[in-house]
Amino acid sequence: MQFTEYHGRAQGKYDWHQDVWLESARPFDRKLSVVAQLSDPEDYEGGSFEFFGLQQPGVSFAPRGSMLIFPSFLQHRVLPVTRGIRRSLVSWIEGPRWR
Repeated sequence: MQFTEYHGRAQGKYDWHQDVWLESARPFDRKLSVVAQLSDPEDYEGGSFEFFGLQQPGVSFAPRGSMLIFPSFLQHRVLPVTRGIRRSLVSWIEGPRWR
C-alpha cells in the first residue's frame, strides 16, 4: 500500500503514468489499481484524478471514502493541488505475468 499526500504549497501532483512494469523480472504483474480518497473535498483545491483518453471520474471520486478500481495499464495522473492537502491510499492487485 502507498499513502500519498499532495500539498498545495508545493503544487503536489503525479504526472501521467501507468502502474505496470512490463520489463520487470518479478513473477507477477499488477493487474488492478485501487485508489481510496482519504480527504474531504473541502480540504483542498485542484488535485483531480484523470485517465488519459477516457471519461473522467470527476465528482464521483471527490468525497472522502470514494474508491476507484481500474486496470493498472491505464494511464492516469493527479493534477496539481493548489490549496490544502489531498490524501489518498493506493494499492494493487497482482496476478500472473501479462502475455
